[in-house]
Amino acid sequence: MIYDTATRLVRVAVFCALLSPFLNARTAAQESTTAPVTVVFYNLKNYLSMDRRVDGEVLEGAPKPDKEIKPLVEAIKVMQPDILGVCEIGDLSHLNDLQARLKTAGIDLPETELVTAASGFNRNLALLSRFPIIARNSRDDYSYNIGDLKLPFQRGVLDVTLRINPQYHLRYIGLHLKSKREIPEADQALMRLNEAQLAREHIDRIFEEEPGTNLLVSGDFNDLRIEPPVKALQGRFGRKDYLSSLTLDDKYGFRWTHHWSFADSYSRFDYVLYSKGISKEIDRDQSHIYHWDDWDKASDHRPLVVRVVPVDE
Repeated sequence: MIYDTATRLVRVAVFCALLSPFLNARTAAQESTTAPVTVVFYNLKNYLSMDRRVDGEVLEGAPKPDKEIKPLVEAIKVMQPDILGVCEIGDLSHLNDLQARLKTAGIDLPETELVTAASGFNRNLALLSRFPIIARNSRDDYSYNIGDLKLPFQRGVLDVTLRINPQYHLRYIGLHLKSKREIPEADQALMRLNEAQLAREHIDRIFEEEPGTNLLVSGDFNDLRIEPPVKALQGRFGRKDYLSSLTLDDKYGFRWTHHWSFADSYSRFDYVLYSKGISKEIDRDQSHIYHWDDWDKASDHRPLVVRVVPVDE
């Protein structure tokens, strides 16, 4: 009996010793998946092929110059995003180019989503992520009417669900609403409002299916905080499906995100909205507008940085 007991104890000790590395690895993996997640949204300013003036000459189908891409990539490297939402990017070749440049800089974001804009618009929405995309619900086919005129939602709705860890999923929506540029077909402000309303209807369907979802909506809304498109996206104040606006500022306390050099005008056009379900997981002290010396060489927008602790509360 004594021999049998001693033998069992030895076997248990050996088994535990063999199992220990696996248990430690599992514990480390569990701890790492609850580490804060950095979500960045950035308007890349024409990361695409277009007619550009170079050394006084107009070049057709020219890419974004390296002198603009270099400070852009350097900034993203500093921000270290786990999830990067962008707008004003071209087709898949441009997305692949950005992904490859970031990987060379040490930012590996293998999972991607690209929403191709409506015909005639080459400024697309995209997402790059180190976390797996487990659901894709993006839409590029929404349209609306102004009088007898049918118009497309120009850049559509980027909508993905990301598995941050086995217990925590993040629903991310990216938007880029109609610009303030006047066009002959319709009023630009009314177009932007219609797009915002379509996006809000899309969001309402999410809340119907997943009432407590962890939802972030980020994008270039091309309008001010008090204007109808932003209010339409947020929904009715006081309701459970209301989206709050995350107040972000830079290291100097300023909140503008876009500079229009022609008018020398600074505005807050880029936003992060969040659902009640994710409110407690946002680390507001670590969320900000990123500012650096060469920000204006990379884009006319400044990126938004949001830190999320992926533990449902």
